[in-house]
Amino acid sequence: MAADFGVALVGGLHADARKAAVERLLGTVAGSVALHHDLSTAVQGTVVRTVRDATGVLSTGEAPLVNDCACCALREDLVPELERLADSGLTRLAVVELWDSVEPKAMAEVVASGGLRVTSVITAVDPALLLPYLGNGDDLMEAGLAAAATDQRTVADTWARQLEYAPVLAVVDSAEADAEDRALLAQLHPTARQVSVEEGDLAGAALAGFDIEAAAAAQHPACALLPQEADEAGVGTYVWHARRPFHPERLYQALEDLTCAAARSRGRFWLADHPDTLLAWDAAGGALCVENAGPWLASLPDAAWELVPPVRRAAAALDWHPEHGDCCQHLVFTSPGLDREGLQHVLESCLLTDAEYAAGREAWKRLPPAFDTLLEV
Repeated sequence: MAADFGVALVGGLHADARKAAVERLLGTVAGSVALHHDLSTAVQGTVVRTVRDATGVLSTGEAPLVNDCACCALREDLVPELERLADSGLTRLAVVELWDSVEPKAMAEVVASGGLRVTSVITAVDPALLLPYLGNGDDLMEAGLAAAATDQRTVADTWARQLEYAPVLAVVDSAEADAEDRALLAQLHPTARQVSVEEGDLAGAALAGFDIEAAAAAQHPACALLPQEADEAGVGTYVWHARRPFHPERLYQALEDLTCAAARSRGRFWLADHPDTLLAWDAAGGALCVENAGPWLASLPDAAWELVPPVRRAAAALDWHPEHGDCCQHLVFTSPGLDREGLQHVLESCLLTDAEYAAGREAWKRLPPAFDTLLEV
């Protein structure tokens, strides 16, 4: 396998922007080829693979479905095909153009686990389409973009994860995009390197290097690099912290208002009747996903801390409270026309009252379990 062989993943639901980014890379990186698996043919039982360079198609092939899952077929076929390209000695960079709804995190981890070097993960963006996709609560199945018969994701939550995982955003020059669109993009992923598809150094970004572990940690609810307070061009980001738990019933009754208050919201939260559990909040397109993200570090015995990754311990140290440890509320809302005061009022009304708080943990655990169906307890 060639020592200088690298793999750059280019993904995103904005198909035209994604294709433009791939073509730019093929035209500017010597010895580059693009590898694409078309999952739209999965209903016929196969996934079609195409390999091409700047001059045109080099080869095509079919990969059978694995367990009726197009993404599984992609995983089974991708690494051997990349190894073949690497062994040829003719390819410097394999540009993996991910199909529309394929999420880059899973594919980057598949490529890395195969012993191949991931040089970059790039999500292509048309700023004018950012808000329409982020507000689209349709199921991928309804949109014809499902990767498996059991795929229950929505357009909005898939797009949000595609956008926020990638350290590089390849941004097309869209005449329809305005200052609000660009402010929203900057606030949703402020740490990303934005590169113009038409004029930027996309080749340099594709070869810059990629840290799989750091990228995963940046998305984990316990230590995610969440956006900071911002306000520009009518777009706002509101960061809310609190040091006491939510009352489960009051929060549950407010979920619709909170979920619809912003185009995107995420973070971690603390529920009184599950006081030892770190819960993840992930909302887009008017839909909310709540997940158990494991224990707060404060609830673990000291001996277990050695098993916790350093980045998690560092994140907990930043939030540490003498009484509650790392247990806290940390939610971030980003949207055009954001009502900060309204959000603050609703969120604070869901916290335990002074009397409820003073009753202590054993009393908290006896509160009505409003979230148990969401958490499948």
